[in-house]
Amino acid sequence: MFIKEIVLNNFRIYNGHNQISLLPDDDRNIIIISGQNGFGKTTFLMSLVWCLYGKQMEYVDELYRKEIKSKKNYTNYISESLNKEAAAQGESEFYVSITFSDVQSSEIKCNEVVVKRSYNTKWTNDKVEILIDGYKNELIEDLSKDNQRGEDIFIRNFIMPVEIAKFFFFDAEKIVAMADVDSNDLRRQLSQAYSQVLGIQRYEDLKNTLESSLDEYRAKTARLEQRKEFNSLKTSIENAEIEVDELTSEIEEYDELITEKQREAEEIQTKLIQYGEKMTLEELNQLREKQKEIETKKENINNQLRELYDIIPFALAGGLLGDLYEQLNKEQKVKDNRHLQSNIENKINDIRNELDKERLNCKFSIDVTIQDFYNEQLQKLIRKHFFTEIEDISNIEILHDFSSEQGNEIKQLINRLKNSFKTQFEKLHADFSTLKYQYDSINREIKEAEKNEADEYITKLREEREINTAKITDYTKKIGSIEEQIRSKKDAIKADKQKLEDVRKTIDDATQYADKEQKTKKIISTLQSFIKQFKLQKKKSLEEKMFDSLHKLLHKKHLVSGVDVTISTIGDDIDIALKGANGKILDKGQLSMGERQMYASALLQALVGESEIEFPVFIDSPMQKFDESHSHNVIKYFYPEVSKQVIIFPLINKELIASEYKELLPKICKTYLINNEEEKGSSFLEVLPNELLEVYKKKYNAN
Repeated sequence: MFIKEIVLNNFRIYNGHNQISLLPDDDRNIIIISGQNGFGKTTFLMSLVWCLYGKQMEYVDELYRKEIKSKKNYTNYISESLNKEAAAQGESEFYVSITFSDVQSSEIKCNEVVVKRSYNTKWTNDKVEILIDGYKNELIEDLSKDNQRGEDIFIRNFIMPVEIAKFFFFDAEKIVAMADVDSNDLRRQLSQAYSQVLGIQRYEDLKNTLESSLDEYRAKTARLEQRKEFNSLKTSIENAEIEVDELTSEIEEYDELITEKQREAEEIQTKLIQYGEKMTLEELNQLREKQKEIETKKENINNQLRELYDIIPFALAGGLLGDLYEQLNKEQKVKDNRHLQSNIENKINDIRNELDKERLNCKFSIDVTIQDFYNEQLQKLIRKHFFTEIEDISNIEILHDFSSEQGNEIKQLINRLKNSFKTQFEKLHADFSTLKYQYDSINREIKEAEKNEADEYITKLREEREINTAKITDYTKKIGSIEEQIRSKKDAIKADKQKLEDVRKTIDDATQYADKEQKTKKIISTLQSFIKQFKLQKKKSLEEKMFDSLHKLLHKKHLVSGVDVTISTIGDDIDIALKGANGKILDKGQLSMGERQMYASALLQALVGESEIEFPVFIDSPMQKFDESHSHNVIKYFYPEVSKQVIIFPLINKELIASEYKELLPKICKTYLINNEEEKGSSFLEVLPNELLEVYKKKYNAN
């Protein structure tokens, strides 16, 4: 299947009729569509998803689900897709059409299928038209059931199921999330998608349909007790499934309520800003706390300043204190000299006494005159040679006569005034001034805010905002509680299904089957064996294809030694693991972003190769996380081989540089630039592949 052409008419940024041809040319299977940011690449991809799936587009990409939710519902979201210029000219309708060629189906033989989805802002629903070789087909009308349009069923059955569209509309930046599945819900979704792509689901669905028919036969032929248990379990499962659906609807309702309350909160906040709200109540309380902290700091500094204030008079009398300091030093010298003089006299007296003792013991007499002479000379020599440090203090007058402790206290005060007082005082004064400025500034903010706080209208708005916030919190908690109930009920359903299977076996052993029952059971048995073999075959084939692709794409050839695909024998649980060089399972969360994208690319290539779905692959944001080696491998082994028709949406010079484009060029059949003129909107400009970079450079002055 190929996409021959696409038409966007008045769709968002694309004004009027915009047509683009995408058919590949033999082995040149790559089409490049590029443009600057904001010119409409994302819109182009979104238009394709909308054309095929309409309201169900939210199941293709989380981005669409969030955007629809932000607009409250699908109708609000899609009604904004009418081109503004077209709306200004009075037009109310827009549409997107996709023409498929080589559609292969056993039910339909045709050359072309056209899918056209249109929306008129005067309608409440979009309109889908499908033409097969230019005509409407009765088959499509016959497909309609359970309020589902035949056109939508045809697209899911004959074009592509919505569950697997994410693999073909491939956002290379977002799809790396597949490499790090960290939730059971995401794993379950991916497992279902893998099962669809690999073709397992269709056989599982057929088996389930046959088992439902067989259950009806068993219920009619089983014994009363078995029939009661059987019917009870079936009823329990059905009721639980209904309850799960109802709980899921409740979550959707709460999601809508949360969205509504968030919108109301934003409107209230806008009004508060318009009416001069300077800050929220929480911010006001934070300011008050900060003001208290500053008050405490100011009080501490004031206490320190008060201690300094007591000695400021001494600082002012600096000259007198200097004189006092000198006088105290002189008086200290007098005291020291007096003490020293007393010491000298004592020493001299001691020496004279000892000499007198020696004289008495002497055997000859000493003249008194001589004795006096030597005593006098002895005193002079002792003073001269042993007490030279004695100064002349005869001119020093004792004025204060302080004690040693008093003198030391005064000297400490004077030293403090000379050394640390000035620095300490200046710092405390500067700190106090800064805190005072901060305090006054905060005080002004608080007074201004308190004025608003006293305003009745603003107070009312604030109360409404608090009520909204509380409701959002309450709704979120309820969603969490409901999700827990859903998990519990699903576990119960699983357990009941296992019990039901056991009862089936019991009934099978005890019941004589009618002819239809026997035939149905035989078909189911054959189908079960086939599904088992089919899963083993897909497991082995997927492992080989993925490993081969990884080996080609990864530049670390020994990073992955094998791929282990686990496909549950019951249900659609599928897990994909990588083996490291040591044979142990690799933690995909530890891979680099480039390696994760290689993993996702290899998975996509393997899935597309294993599927029986021939559909073009659209790749957005290519090669953002790749180094030079990975980029080369992707260009050589991935893009040319992933599908017969590959449409890439790169940003020139960022996601696809000149050397990479040159390497890819032999596989490129068509190139387009999305041209944008502010008043006219965007349109497609076809450029020869070998001229694309030069035209882009001239058009946007880009290097």
